[in-house]
Amino acid sequence: MLTDMTNGAIMTTLGRRIKEYRLRAGLMQSELAKSANVGLSTVIKLEQGKSISLELLVSIMRSLGMLENFNTLVPEPPVSPMRLLKLQGKTVKRIKRGKSND
Repeated sequence: MLTDMTNGAIMTTLGRRIKEYRLRAGLMQSELAKSANVGLSTVIKLEQGKSISLELLVSIMRSLGMLENFNTLVPEPPVSPMRLLKLQGKTVKRIKRGKSND
């Protein structure tokens, strides 16, 4: 389970999974780097479980056709039932705060 893993172990798992997707796509590291418009060293670092920027990860995942996976990683936050009742038939246009006695 991921919650029991260290950040480093999670990065290693992510790198291993990205490598597997690359291999299944029949791509060499250099081909993935070129299609993602990133450096070869970036692909190598990612596959080794080392840290790369989120923007570079997005580029690599786009090249592998994996962008939809970000919806699983960070899903849309649900609207609470109470909030739904308050908003029924209304559209929030702005937030008003009461005047403070500064």
